[in-house]
Amino acid sequence: MSDASRDRKPWLRRGGWFVLIWLVSVLALAVVAVVFRLLMNLTGMTV
Repeated sequence: MSDASRDRKPWLRRGGWFVLIWLVSVLALAVVAVVFRLLMNLTGMTV
């Protein structure tokens, strides 16, 4: 393995973790928004 490819791997791994954490947080926020919307619809708070 060359020095350039060895140096690049940690950055790719960190970037991958960053994207994964960001994606999971966005999906969690979407789930919370859907639950709130469902609860609001059940209580009659519709637009």
